[in-house]
Amino acid sequence: MTKGAKSPVLRKAVRKANAVSHRLRRLHTQTYPDPSGERGASEPASNVVLDCGWGRLLFSQTFESNEALVAELLKEAPSSRDIAFYVRDPHVLLSLGPQDIFLDPSHTFRLDLATYRPGGRRTRGITIRRLASEEDANGINRVYAACGMVQVRSDFFSSERDNRALTYFVAQDDATGEIIGTVTGIDHQRLFDDPERGASLWCLAVHPQARQPGIGERLLRKLAEHFHARGLAYVDLSVMHDNAAAIVLYEKLNFRRVPFFAVKRKNAINEKFFAMPHKSYELLNPYARLLVDEATRRGIHVEITDAEGGFFRLSHGGRSIHCRESLTDLTSGVAMSICDDKAVTRRMVEEAGVKVPAQISVDDDVAARADFLKTHHKLVVKPARGEQGRGISIGVSTPDQLDQAIAAARTVCDRVLLEACFEGQDLRLVIIDYKLVAAAIRRPPHVVGDGQSTIATLIEMQSRRRAAATGGESRIPVDQEVERCLADQGLSLDDVLEAGREIMVRRAANLHTGGSIHDVTEQVHPDLVEAAIAAARTIRIPVVGIDLMVKDPAQPDYVFIEANERPGLANHEPQPTAERFIDLLFPGAKRLAAG
Repeated sequence: MTKGAKSPVLRKAVRKANAVSHRLRRLHTQTYPDPSGERGASEPASNVVLDCGWGRLLFSQTFESNEALVAELLKEAPSSRDIAFYVRDPHVLLSLGPQDIFLDPSHTFRLDLATYRPGGRRTRGITIRRLASEEDANGINRVYAACGMVQVRSDFFSSERDNRALTYFVAQDDATGEIIGTVTGIDHQRLFDDPERGASLWCLAVHPQARQPGIGERLLRKLAEHFHARGLAYVDLSVMHDNAAAIVLYEKLNFRRVPFFAVKRKNAINEKFFAMPHKSYELLNPYARLLVDEATRRGIHVEITDAEGGFFRLSHGGRSIHCRESLTDLTSGVAMSICDDKAVTRRMVEEAGVKVPAQISVDDDVAARADFLKTHHKLVVKPARGEQGRGISIGVSTPDQLDQAIAAARTVCDRVLLEACFEGQDLRLVIIDYKLVAAAIRRPPHVVGDGQSTIATLIEMQSRRRAAATGGESRIPVDQEVERCLADQGLSLDDVLEAGREIMVRRAANLHTGGSIHDVTEQVHPDLVEAAIAAARTIRIPVVGIDLMVKDPAQPDYVFIEANERPGLANHEPQPTAERFIDLLFPGAKRLAAG
């Protein structure tokens, strides 16, 4: 072989190496992209940073140095969550700013679009489509808030709607028109002329109260098929290492782990991932954890005294307050005892001018029960003491049902109350420091038929979803109340519900028995707010959940139902329930900035 000659195999290897080298040189000499996603062919991109509304994505493979990447990450704005993605050597990056940045405990998964095959059973009752309006944008933020995610700036969607690199899909409930899920996709080829023709998936979120199964999978497949049609090679995503349910879904769709990492700046939003956790923190329920997190952000000392019971002590500036979730030392024993006995609560708030339903106490006078039922036609039967909806029967309309409901209530408390049933919606108003902080309609649990499963199976599936969405706090018990509710609709647990048909399976709207909650803070009528505050002042309780039955939250008609001395503040995000709670306890403790 003459000098300089190369074999065909060697020549091919050299050409391939030169091509790779050329791509890398091209990638690392790119300029910052135009925000619109439009660039001339002679202006490839480097140091690529994409504003996503909730924070920025820094594409690490486009930065000329680790120093430049860290410097950009330190520009994170307050209340934002920036992510440096595709980090190959995180140990090197962290060495440049160990006090400011941390390695996110997440895995990166990749779907090869060349081998992806569309599939999956269509979920009835929802439509997957592109983001189309400002109301859709508001719906996305509502989903983010319900999932505890950072929301997008109010001006972002309108300003970035024409960005060709960004794609938003939403899942819309066909019955209510509400946005109940969303996913964001980024086309790397359109963003920075990615030589690998990649894409990534971000912010896959489904509202925890969505009734239909399989929404997350539908959104994920829609985005994959969208990018496949564009001729892209793969879709990557980042998922927390302990999100087992999501990882199962990704692996089901043939995503595989790839060795890329995410690095973030240390801030109050992601503090739990890099700071030493409170002892027994992981045992707290969502209601206690929300308040502990808010106290920690303000520099308030937290001592968890009994995690499983939700007890913790907060101390700041010489002041110490013991709490059980939202119940604190500030609530007196007298206020507690008033709320504990529903008959006493009713008498006291009625004296304050709050409207209450007709009510009698069950005793041995069977004739009085019968007369009360005959007068009011439909009754609510409930134990005089109890919480979380246990032992309550709603819509009782026959003597046999009344006897059964009384027996069920007596399993919770010997004293049982009968109330006239006010047809309407269950409204919870959260009052903190005698001001309205949140208002929400609580809806009874429903299931949607698929044409194959029995109602019992549908209830079990819905119960699992509710439990997963609430940390195990919400389940649908299959009991006498469920059977009676179904019987009133001519149904039983063994019936197969036709596809798309939605039915109510319990009349009580308590969250602990599978109900869902829908924020109406901005729509609630002033008369309802006035009644709730009057009830709180009468009881002299600084933190309380006042329950009213209403025709419409925007109308003044109501009747008082009960007062809850330990309302679940975590159920009302994005309303600032935790912030107002800590403001009440420690007025001087300011919230730390998130940046």
